[in-house]
Amino acid sequence: MIKAIIIDDEPKAIAILKNKIERYCPEIELVAETQDPKRAKDLIKLHEADLIFLDVAMPEMSGFDLLKTFENPNFEIIFATAFDNYAIEAIKHCAIGYLVKPIDNEDLVEAVKNAKENISEKTALEKNKILIENLGVKTFQDKKIIIPTLEGLEFINISEIVHCEGVDGYTKLYFKNRKPMLSSNSIGHFNKMLVNQEFYLVHKSHLINLNYIDKYLNEGYVILGEHNIPVSRNRRSDFLEMLKRSN
Repeated sequence: MIKAIIIDDEPKAIAILKNKIERYCPEIELVAETQDPKRAKDLIKLHEADLIFLDVAMPEMSGFDLLKTFENPNFEIIFATAFDNYAIEAIKHCAIGYLVKPIDNEDLVEAVKNAKENISEKTALEKNKILIENLGVKTFQDKKIIIPTLEGLEFINISEIVHCEGVDGYTKLYFKNRKPMLSSNSIGHFNKMLVNQEFYLVHKSHLINLNYIDKYLNEGYVILGEHNIPVSRNRRSDFLEMLKRSN
């Protein structure tokens, strides 16, 4: 059984999530719940919780602020949030689970399944520390991203990524000053995390960092250092318009 705690300032939200967990997640043992994030720290330590369901937006102390109070936050987290682009972006970059309110049953089951796997792999401490570090960084390119590989997890500065190439369901990442890396995640995964943030999906298999563009060729290729990346015909006009707007 996975020992879990719910932390949310709204009693109704706690009741709804508690009911869903009891119905759909039999592997979860709810050992505590609280509306007070300041009390939550003591509860987490007392129960040695494996998993925290943590609301992001709470009036006196946000979920992120609570996380920052731990020196070694080695528990798995599933964040709960209303649709908040900033919060979701920060969480996704660190491969941490999240649920958008109102919480969907299937999303809950999937998040718990992933959390269970992560608990067995003991990756929570590293991921939580990267999230805390990223929250203090204002510039997108200076943040770090967690990349699952065939060997484990890699922690990479976003600014080092030149482009991502989809290869048979995996993604090959090319960097400024290191050898390429193969990730077990698809190109779609990286597109969700990086697109609209100085990255652009120029082709269904190619996601590029706009900061590394050297040249665009009229026949439909963009040059990034030694790499010639094809730009899909149906994306060329939008891509060129975007380049004009950014200059």
